[in-house]
Amino acid sequence: MPMTKERKQELDQLCHQFRVELIELLHSIQTGHPGGSLSCCEILTALYFEKMHIDPKNPKAPDRDRLVLSKGHAAPMLYLNLAHKGFFPVEDMKTLRQINSDLQGHPCAHKTPGVEVSTGPLGLGLSAGNGIALGAKLNGYDYTTYVLMGDGEIQEGGIWEAAMTAVKFKVDNLVAILDHNHVQLDGTNDEIMPMGDISAKWKAFGWNVIECDGHDVAAFSDAVDAAKAHKGQPTIIICETVKGKGISFMEGKNTWHGAPINDENYANAMKELGGNA
Repeated sequence: MPMTKERKQELDQLCHQFRVELIELLHSIQTGHPGGSLSCCEILTALYFEKMHIDPKNPKAPDRDRLVLSKGHAAPMLYLNLAHKGFFPVEDMKTLRQINSDLQGHPCAHKTPGVEVSTGPLGLGLSAGNGIALGAKLNGYDYTTYVLMGDGEIQEGGIWEAAMTAVKFKVDNLVAILDHNHVQLDGTNDEIMPMGDISAKWKAFGWNVIECDGHDVAAFSDAVDAAKAHKGQPTIIICETVKGKGISFMEGKNTWHGAPINDENYANAMKELGGNA
């Protein structure tokens, strides 16, 4: 069912709130990854607050949907969603990347409620997602496994081995998502390792490919519905996004992959976002 205008407005407001909280948090701790967290804001928020079957009161329910954040450096945005969904207190966010915190710089399944797979080394998430999705089939569950990947990691061979595996075993309960913001740690994708027509590549490997605006929660929600309805093939949703989305001086800049936010940056960002500078 298409998302109502009212529901889209609610989710858009939640995404705006998460952007404000993200900048406040990363400024206060002087570490973290703002650019890639901002680019996947709508993707994660739509999944956690609209599409995924999950229950914070029963986080290990066997029939729950699973999310693998393969681009583990976007952990701050994942944690914001988990906290506001009720997996742990929002107040814990201030401990991000601090000694003895459950909120490490990259997701840790052993420490953080709601995290399904420990990630950080890029290129591992799709293989893990394959295993989780195949496990669902073997055990008779109909949950969906989502794997959110970044541009840099799809330059790695492990992703394409996993892509072939998913097609061979017809892992149609797996939905891969590419946060296609065209920028990675050291520069643009085309500068570091040109990938050409990325949709054509996934199609050539035998995947069902859906393209959408990754900053439009309604369009992304429709794409998820279409992916879940498609049978016999795994599906990838290629989301066109902007690294650093929502803050003009961060948008499209690889330098904001993991740079600390100083006082001037913070003031300018909050002025744009309408936050509490």
